[in-house]
Amino acid sequence: MVLGPEPIAPLRSVRHALRILEVVARHSSGVSHSGIARETRLPSDRLVELLRMLRREGYVEQIADGAYIGGASLTLLDTGVPGRGRAVEDKLQKSLGALRDSVGAAVYFSRYVDGEVKITQYADSPHTPKVNEWVDFRAAAHAMAVGKCLLTQLDHDGRRDHLSRHKTVRLTSRTTTSEKVLFRKLDSQPPTVPVLDLQEYAVGTVCAAVPVTAGHTVGCLALSLPLERAHRLRQAAYLLNREAAPMLLSLTI
Repeated sequence: MVLGPEPIAPLRSVRHALRILEVVARHSSGVSHSGIARETRLPSDRLVELLRMLRREGYVEQIADGAYIGGASLTLLDTGVPGRGRAVEDKLQKSLGALRDSVGAAVYFSRYVDGEVKITQYADSPHTPKVNEWVDFRAAAHAMAVGKCLLTQLDHDGRRDHLSRHKTVRLTSRTTTSEKVLFRKLDSQPPTVPVLDLQEYAVGTVCAAVPVTAGHTVGCLALSLPLERAHRLRQAAYLLNREAAPMLLSLTI
């Protein structure tokens, strides 16, 4: 399946968003749209898009004269605030819920922790059911969009170590069981294009995942759809990649 034009990389969006937040932080009494544009030198349409996202996520607010100041989310996620870890989790869960509704699919946030694939948070609903974990996700990285996306972020030795503990067993007729073929696919995966799982983990389910990496955190954002909605995977994956920025921003600040 071809996903079309290369989506916007979440990491690039976050870098631009951080530049905006740095400008806002320097102007505690507020800074105008034109002032932010002048100091960040971002294209007008890009700046409008990012400011809309930052307002939606509560990182900036507009005061009476239209100037921008730091928002409640920025204060809550400050490294010096007690309970920051819980605040980050709550912010991610809220963002996941909004993303689920936006893409019309169950969505997942996953990390590679202590050598294992771990889905730390997810958002589903009766209309967007999550994947049935019929095989332990920790043992199925080679077949899942989540797992493959996390493996692409590891170096060669890290991948070897993982596959030495979790063999590439066949889960469906579409599962890649050759380590050589799997490594070739991982190496050729463009970082800004979603990783796909087209019934490789479970018959009747398709998935997509994009990397969400901050510092030493190896993570990803993913979605799943039942096969009868596979025609929506291309657009849903594109939206997933565009909307990964708020998740990454929460982890970065």
